[in-house]
Amino acid sequence: MKLLNDQLKQEVRDIFAYLHDHPEVSLKEFQTTEYIAKKAADLGSRVATFEDCTGVIAEIGSGSPKIGLRADIDALWQEVEGTFKANHSCGHDAHMTMVLGTLMLLKHQDSLPEGTVRFIFQPAEEKGLGALKMIEKGVVDDLDFLYGVHVRPVQETKNGHAAPAILHGATQTITGTIIGEDAHAARPHLGINSIEVAATFVHELAHIHVDPMVPHSVKMTKLQAGGDSANIIPGKAEFSLDLRAQTNEVMEALITNVKAAADSIAQFYNVQIDLNIPGNLAAATENPVAESILAEAIADVLGEENLDPPLVTTGGEDFHFYSLKKPHLKATMLGLGCDLTPGLHHPNMTFDRNALFSGIEILTTAILKTLNHEERRGNHAIATR
Repeated sequence: MKLLNDQLKQEVRDIFAYLHDHPEVSLKEFQTTEYIAKKAADLGSRVATFEDCTGVIAEIGSGSPKIGLRADIDALWQEVEGTFKANHSCGHDAHMTMVLGTLMLLKHQDSLPEGTVRFIFQPAEEKGLGALKMIEKGVVDDLDFLYGVHVRPVQETKNGHAAPAILHGATQTITGTIIGEDAHAARPHLGINSIEVAATFVHELAHIHVDPMVPHSVKMTKLQAGGDSANIIPGKAEFSLDLRAQTNEVMEALITNVKAAADSIAQFYNVQIDLNIPGNLAAATENPVAESILAEAIADVLGEENLDPPLVTTGGEDFHFYSLKKPHLKATMLGLGCDLTPGLHHPNMTFDRNALFSGIEILTTAILKTLNHEERRGNHAIATR
């Protein structure tokens, strides 16, 4: 396989610099979509965009097998040095760069095995909506394999190391409202104090127990009640809950227990507790075939000694919706060590930019190995009939 030369490395640096300097939040990635579409077209790929959402699909090759490579393209909205702005503190600028770089490197190979490679530049990962939108569009229906990539913090792996899978957990945010009754602070018996109700809810949440062999947690992360007048007992409060579980089954059990706790507390205090439970992010499911191919690619590029086992993390990723909704997909995500500090979603997150080159070469190697793997498997099937 041809590796990145100095000219390609400079092109990669330029792509990253542009994407890093032009962050856009979920479903508003208009300039990003335009930039990626032009880059992909200039590289000779077949390009498609969507009328009703952002995102780009680029494709090279033809026939089977069909392999997807996905990058998320949105940025976070957060306070950076006193100003709220779009900010690529989750590494999506790096992911886009590596996927575009993989397209570049594949196009620079002398020849490619038979097969189709589809590059999926997906919007709205931070809102957990983008993968579901791409699934709705049928983007992965005919794919055999799907690879993703995510830069990892120093707390998980070292620079120069990589893992063939990231085992994210399931995540769920629940918002809610407690509706009691206001009263004068001198006459608390005439009202229902929403703060007291919330305190009981927090206590009950701490006593939700499901499978102890599976990491999980549920906690209240926001509580707003009352106003400027300290002599009014607030009857209304708004809250948020954060739920985490390493499996989808345990997440379902947590949600069921939260609903039951809210119902029992509402009945005890004679209040109304309204819960808003949107869709959650799915936990990862492992695919040994895709993992083994990606592990081989990591060992080839970084050396066997720098191949990590699958990374287990409590963070969430909408990438795992693809395999959850389309079980036929052989999917996995590259976890790339890159000296990322202080941490993901920190406004001043930074990482070793040279890791971009390693990521591109790993992903390119994995795609070539997958094409050859499926070709050998097909030939073997024919020979044994």
